[in-house]
Amino acid sequence: MKKLAFSAFILAALAGCASTPTTIVAGPTTARPIPPMQTAATANGAIFQTASYRPAFEDRRGRHVGDIINVVITERTSAVKNGASSNSRSGSANVNVPGLLQGKLGANIGTSSESKSADAASQTASNTFTGTMGVTVVEVLANGNLVVAGEKQVAMDKGTEFIRISGVVNPDTIGAGNTVSSTAIADARVEYRTNTHLDRAELSSMASRFFMSLLPF
Repeated sequence: MKKLAFSAFILAALAGCASTPTTIVAGPTTARPIPPMQTAATANGAIFQTASYRPAFEDRRGRHVGDIINVVITERTSAVKNGASSNSRSGSANVNVPGLLQGKLGANIGTSSESKSADAASQTASNTFTGTMGVTVVEVLANGNLVVAGEKQVAMDKGTEFIRISGVVNPDTIGAGNTVSSTAIADARVEYRTNTHLDRAELSSMASRFFMSLLPF
């Protein structure tokens, strides 16, 4: 019975390894350009084209729905938490000795006690996430800011790595080469997830503990 239960557990775990990790990125991660509205035809010149207007003295940068912007991921976070506590306690007691016993024990008997304790703890967390990926403009807000989102999937061996980004970009922060830093994205959701390495390690650890529990020594 135990073997059947363990087999079912292994199958469920393997199914979990193959599933797509949950995401914190809301909404679509891509969008197609919006077809132009049917309006009165505008005469195009040799340089000016209504459907693909770009400033004459500016390199090509994302500004319309469906355009692509390159995001340079430079996320670094660190946190330090310290805690300390101390406690002390002391006490004393005196007992008067009856007259018949004072010759042997003295006039009184006293006792005292004292205890102290101190605890200290420190916790440090540091994370670094760097890379580059393209995102798509999925919406242009009324104030001109661009809502962007993108996803990259990299299949390695039997697993897949997922990189997702979404947020709001100010067009003025888009630099040369049509790039923007992830630190300049408002309401940013930047995530890296995988469905193979950690899950496989945890599964191996649980399997090892199970088989070790069956050994008679």
